[in-house]
Amino acid sequence: MANAQMRLDPAPGAAAPQIAFADATLELGGKTIIENLSLGVRPGEFLCIVGASGCGKTTALRLAAGLYQPTRGKVNFDGQPMLHPRREIAIVFQDYGKALLPWRNAAGNVSLALEAAGMPAAQRPARIEELLRTVGLPGHAGKYPAEMSGGMQQRLQIARCLAQEPKTLLMDEPFGALDAMTRQGLQDEVLSLVAASGATVIFVTHDLDEAIYLGDRIIGLLPHPGRIGIELSVNLPRPRDQLSTREHPEFLRLRRQLFDFIKATEQ
Repeated sequence: MANAQMRLDPAPGAAAPQIAFADATLELGGKTIIENLSLGVRPGEFLCIVGASGCGKTTALRLAAGLYQPTRGKVNFDGQPMLHPRREIAIVFQDYGKALLPWRNAAGNVSLALEAAGMPAAQRPARIEELLRTVGLPGHAGKYPAEMSGGMQQRLQIARCLAQEPKTLLMDEPFGALDAMTRQGLQDEVLSLVAASGATVIFVTHDLDEAIYLGDRIIGLLPHPGRIGIELSVNLPRPRDQLSTREHPEFLRLRRQLFDFIKATEQ
């Protein structure tokens, strides 16, 4: 399915997109990875990206982060070209074990973002304590990553990202390696944190149920090259609930539609 073209200029009365892809194409090693991606992400929107393995989900996220530059087309942030990573954009990686600094304790890992922002040393401890409490890690400032469970390490990575006070969170399958109960708990925590901060989120996941539970909108990518194949609005009430939301008829309808889409792309 060809993706609809998106204007960088919003329609009258519509909020300007915070992140805007305009016919963005990325070629690496002579191979087209992303082709003609046109998409606007509104301020405060929670956008989920799904698709079969190798369809370019993480690559699209890296374009949004300024880690890659499109071969053709544009990627803008707040109306300006994304030419390099920006402090207003924080990335939460799936591999929290590699994202955290093992020689720094929890407080030191969060402090890293505050140091980069130039916060005076005397002001950091109170801010670090607040951030660790926000992500459910009070009393763990002195622990090192190796002393923490996977869920605690991912919470710590999120705390470090929040220390940047970002406008946008880019999350690359952040809960993929966690057990089901920890995963659901972190889903709810992220929703609460995003609601409190007003941040925009682009969230990559293989889990269709997770995409529906979290998102305001879902984009499904077709593979080889990556391009939009389906776009769905998630009209489920907030706040979301792990039981009632997943039993909602609209949730079940969206899951079937996404399942059929993924199955078709894998044939």
